[in-house]
Amino acid sequence: VQLQASGGGLVQAGGSLRLSCAASGRTRYTMGWFRQAPGKEREFVAAISWTGTSLYYADSVKGRFTISRDNAKNTVYLQMNTLKPEDTAVYYCAAGTSGSPTSDVRSYDYWGQGTLVTVSS
Repeated sequence: VQLQASGGGLVQAGGSLRLSCAASGRTRYTMGWFRQAPGKEREFVAAISWTGTSLYYADSVKGRFTISRDNAKNTVYLQMNTLKPEDTAVYYCAAGTSGSPTSDVRSYDYWGQGTLVTVSS
């Protein structure tokens, strides 16, 4: 499986961005988004089951971010609204075989290259 993340950029606080993650190869995976800010460890953001019926969010983004997927296009999205400066990070998409969405980084076998999101105050 190859993952290609895109959609990052510079946005003012309060603004919105939509990240995309295009997958090739076998795609029946649970998909997740993680992020890593400078000097910090990678942290979980959101995850979605293969069917799209089960979602899981980090508390820090709940109510502001929405994860979704279009299996016909082999693409997962992360809609990010009401962005804050603390959301600034490189965002990574990942694919795993866990049956349910999970925040455990060890459950993800494939990772994209990351896309930078910068939120200015």
